[in-house]
Amino acid sequence: MKVLRKRTTLSYGSPIKRRDFLTYVAASVSIVTVAAACTKNDSSNNGIDLGSGDIGILNYSYALAQLEAAFYTQVINTPYSSLTGDELSFITDIKGHEIAHREFLKAALSTSAIPPLEFDFTSINFANRSNVLNIAKTFGDTAVSAYNGAGQLLTSADYLLIAGKIVSVEARHVAYIRDLISYGSFADSTAVDSNGLDMQQKPTDVLATLDPYIKSKLDPSHLPTL
Repeated sequence: MKVLRKRTTLSYGSPIKRRDFLTYVAASVSIVTVAAACTKNDSSNNGIDLGSGDIGILNYSYALAQLEAAFYTQVINTPYSSLTGDELSFITDIKGHEIAHREFLKAALSTSAIPPLEFDFTSINFANRSNVLNIAKTFGDTAVSAYNGAGQLLTSADYLLIAGKIVSVEARHVAYIRDLISYGSFADSTAVDSNGLDMQQKPTDVLATLDPYIKSKLDPSHLPTL
């Protein structure tokens, strides 16, 4: 069955609003904080230790949220000249969602949270629309595949529910970005596998992809594996 898709359906106003997400965050944060407060994050010569178990996965997610929040903040602060009103509105929404993800995970992790990270965006030409959108696509695709890969490493059903809600928002972000680059490419062969499912990646592969943009050194060696 062929489905016709209009750009207007990409509005975040109907499927999810930032205030709705934050309402869910307020209700959910206590669930995670109780367990997170029991594990203290630390650093070593190998970099900032993300931790182990479910807390390690949450810190891994927190690192991704920090990266995307910083990136979209920079896009809004130094917009490319051809940025249209519609693009500005949608990208501002994405920025808000990423900040919401970052602040939720930070609060949930409490004293187990890794510190604020430093990023290196010097290789990105924020004045160039194509460069910005392609980096946004890379970050978005990577985030979706990261959550898909990490979900099976979680042992808590509560954490898995939260991760599922966040990845659904991430998928909408990158679908919009992909359509800005090439309309209809939101679910092409580079985004989904042969079964029509979103890609998934291991934490080590995700961090290798994002390493050029993360100045802070991260140590994922204690994260759970299959």
